Amino acid sequence: MTKVFWRPHKVSRIELGLVTILALAGVVGVERFTVVEKQDFYAEKLEAARKARRAFETIRNERIARGHTFDTEVDPAQTGMVGLLMSPVTTNSGHLPSKQISVNPNFAALVVHYLRRLQVEEGDVVAVGLSGSFPAINISVFAALETIGAHPIVISSASASQFGANDPDLVWLDMERLLQERGVFTTRSVATSRGGIEDKGLGVTRVGRALLDEAMKRSGARVIKSGTYAESVAERMSIYNEVAEGRPIKAYINVGGGTTSVGTKVGKRLFKPGINRSLPDGTRDIDSVMTRFVVEGVPVIHLVKIADLAQRYGFPLTMDSMPAAGQGRIFTREVYNEWLAAGIVAVVLLALIGFVRMDWGFRVFKMTRSRGPRKAPEQMV
Repeated sequence: MTKVFWRPHKVSRIELGLVTILALAGVVGVERFTVVEKQDFYAEKLEAARKARRAFETIRNERIARGHTFDTEVDPAQTGMVGLLMSPVTTNSGHLPSKQISVNPNFAALVVHYLRRLQVEEGDVVAVGLSGSFPAINISVFAALETIGAHPIVISSASASQFGANDPDLVWLDMERLLQERGVFTTRSVATSRGGIEDKGLGVTRVGRALLDEAMKRSGARVIKSGTYAESVAERMSIYNEVAEGRPIKAYINVGGGTTSVGTKVGKRLFKPGINRSLPDGTRDIDSVMTRFVVEGVPVIHLVKIADLAQRYGFPLTMDSMPAAGQGRIFTREVYNEWLAAGIVAVVLLALIGFVRMDWGFRVFKMTRSRGPRKAPEQMV
């Protein structure tokens, strides 16, 4: 009786082993031969990073011109962007590694990344709250906003924590003025305050408060001198809305732990680094600029925990030298080569079909036997 159904020959272990080896080799190949893919907005990110690096170099050159020296233990890369351990205008303690890590121009690319995720476009209004504690991050924010072409409204604190912009003759307000005069940026603060406890510079000596007042005066910015903490928060919100002139504020950027911006140490800890679109649990009763903006539906970009952000986006955690613009996962990422992966899958499937469905192994075996040496016929006696 003729066979109706096809039945393959038994697949040998050798054949299965060959397919397995082929598949494993394919996996190794896909893992090893990855391709580098540019992230979205690559050109803008690179431009912003280059702007930030130029600004860092401008500040460094100014320090050298003024006869400032660099403490290589505090600022091993000699960037000029890491401040003093203590000075009359220093408000509180600071984390030195975070200050060192922050002097990376590629943080400007990260700010571009956040702004584009919030769909900030050219001409959009962005409110900004800065302290002097992270001048390098402040510069990265300016570089990102000017690269995109957004319209920033900046309010800054004159004081700084340890290792920030706490040199009395070159506080953050002086730095931003210098960068405008040198043609690096056009952005300047529209208003300023002493900062520190209660936004009044409490905790700073009388001499220190006088130095802060002098710095605010020479900046030319509007000086916030509210009587209470709540009044200071309200005045900041009023200034943002006044300067916006009825245009919607697309986002709010906070750098550091300015009291009126984040509220309290609790607020600083509960808001996550990066984009915050809603209030974290426990912050609803904390009055601050950040909470007010979130309640109004304005997303907040919170730039704190700098070491965590650096690790997340592939920035160096030690700073023996200033990184070049264009480094980090914010610019490029390694991805699998889809064409290579598809080709390997096709080859493995072809091998499986060949050995199981088409009996390649059995046919090769038959051909080998048929071509082998034949025995000579026995001679007849």
